[in-house]
Amino acid sequence: MSVDGWNTLLVLGGIRSGKSEFAESLVADAPTVRYVATAPAGDPEDTEWATRLAAHRARRPGSWTTEETADDPRRLADVIAAAGSNETLLVDDLGGWVTVLLDPAHQPADDTATVTELAAAIRASAARVVLVTPEVGLSLVPTTPLGRAFTDALGATNRAVADACDAVVLVVAGQPTWLKPAAAPRAAAVPAQAGPGQAGAPEQPTPPAGAAPDRATGAPEATLPEVFTPAPAPAPAPAPVQESAAWAAPTMALPMVATGLVIQPGMELPMPDDYAGPQAVDRLATLDVPGAGLGVLERVVGFAAATQGTSTPAPWASVRVLLLRGDHAGGAAAGTVPGESARRARQARAGRGALARLAAESGAGLQVVEAPASAPMEDGPALTADEVESALRYGWRLAEQAADAGVQLLVLAACGAGTEAAAAAVLAATAGAEPPAVLGRVITEAGEIDDAAWMKRCAAVRDALHRTRRSPRDAKDVLAELGGGDIAVATGVLLGATARRVPVLIDGPVGVAAGMVSRDLAGQARHWCLLPDHGGQPGVRLAADVLGLTPLLDLRLDLGEGATALATLPLLRSVLALAATLPVHPSLGGEPEDDEEFAEPEPAGPGPATTEPEFAEPEPAGPGPATTEPEFAEPEPAGPGPATTEPEFAEPEPAGPGPTTVEPDERVAVPDSPGRRAD
Repeated sequence: MSVDGWNTLLVLGGIRSGKSEFAESLVADAPTVRYVATAPAGDPEDTEWATRLAAHRARRPGSWTTEETADDPRRLADVIAAAGSNETLLVDDLGGWVTVLLDPAHQPADDTATVTELAAAIRASAARVVLVTPEVGLSLVPTTPLGRAFTDALGATNRAVADACDAVVLVVAGQPTWLKPAAAPRAAAVPAQAGPGQAGAPEQPTPPAGAAPDRATGAPEATLPEVFTPAPAPAPAPAPVQESAAWAAPTMALPMVATGLVIQPGMELPMPDDYAGPQAVDRLATLDVPGAGLGVLERVVGFAAATQGTSTPAPWASVRVLLLRGDHAGGAAAGTVPGESARRARQARAGRGALARLAAESGAGLQVVEAPASAPMEDGPALTADEVESALRYGWRLAEQAADAGVQLLVLAACGAGTEAAAAAVLAATAGAEPPAVLGRVITEAGEIDDAAWMKRCAAVRDALHRTRRSPRDAKDVLAELGGGDIAVATGVLLGATARRVPVLIDGPVGVAAGMVSRDLAGQARHWCLLPDHGGQPGVRLAADVLGLTPLLDLRLDLGEGATALATLPLLRSVLALAATLPVHPSLGGEPEDDEEFAEPEPAGPGPATTEPEFAEPEPAGPGPATTEPEFAEPEPAGPGPATTEPEFAEPEPAGPGPTTVEPDERVAVPDSPGRRAD
């Protein structure tokens, strides 16, 4: 079963709620399933009912067997009690069983005793049992005695069976909501899918004493890697933290809420806001900018707006880098120095190297994640099925931990040996790419091109694809056969981040390969990814085209996966800061700014005269020597005493209290007095 740790499960739901489909999906991975049909055949003339039954039969795989109990409702308890520990039963549904139980043909009978026997059989069953039942207690009380008898009997049955089952889930409009978890699974419970530290899973560090138990299995969870922030040199001023609880809030009820994580194809995860993104881009055209705008970086604003759910997105204040280290053995790692990935991981933990320095400059946290090592894909599967399930859940938990810590943006990085070849194999399997066309050249430590190593990698991918040519191409099969541990963990990270509405920056082969795989598990995941640059890698270009991700830049940096995204992060933040803080242009309705530099001077009131402008006429002189006549001045008719001359082209000042001045153009003579010149 896909639900970890639960032996018996009751699925409730209304009419057409999707309860039967959900129950069928829970047992889809069981080797054999016995379908227990409880409903009577019905009226032969009721074609609609016959159509419903035919639809149910058509959905069942050919490997399933069917057993009917409509002739004797008491036999259902016997069927469940007799089932062995290696069997899986799907009972659909208890509504039909109650209908047969109330049939007059089976009366008189002690219906309460029959329900008690059924509950006891479920409680003691060694088999895996999933029971489907309609939830009719939310509707109006029926108006007929027969209707009331049915709802009462079904309600009592549901309560008794729910009490006997390990878990109970209510399906509403196709969305499961888990109502009852068990404290701990019993010994006969469904074998839990291996998680980190469990049997069949990749070796992980032993959890410390007192570690919190896994919600699904009751076993101690493996502790997640430590998160640290490399110290910048010198330390820049910390960016202001902006609280945004909505970015890290749970968005939907998934099966993992109470019963352990269920990762399966067709998951319904949230999508970014369809309206906020276009509104934010349209708003950019109204901002007060001197040029044509942000150009291609408008897409950053649209992406941030859609993922934040607002037309005025804020710059990402809290960023975390997840550095995945998972080596691939065999020809995929040709040309790689042994132990190089471990050295890079130690370097990152110590705050050295390109990735750690860029993280420090951006104020981002760094978490080094040890992914399961992968076997040579040309010889056999890279991972077992249990290891794939474990890696997917582990990646999801990493994203959950980041969201719970308030992280607003994740950056996927990788440093494992052979990751390029593994990603090329995934692209070839999921997109039909030719391995030599998507596998980048091998560069040695001396900066030389190693064509021999490149050919070995191509041969390993070719042989792996030939080996798996008849294998299924489902997401988990591709991860097990070709992808390996780091791509599986990265896929879990993308799915978990999508469920928690946290955007992710990807820029390398592991990130885009995980995007290709996650597309088949939840198509919504790719809409939460942003590709700042393809780094000149052909595989990244192809995957970006398939995923519909257009690179923002073409820097062609090759500093390791994740470094390009971190190098562009300051630019992306600056763009978001401009978009959030620039005002609207005044011509488009924005508020005009006060301009004091060119303010009109206030007119002078009574009192001392204002400062005279250049070329102004001199003030009248008091008693004393006459003022010097300016050059080219035309003399005025002299009165008694020394006369002054009037400068040509002089603009008079407004007169205050005192002698009246005369405009030069009027040339009106005023009687002179001693010590006063004529105006």
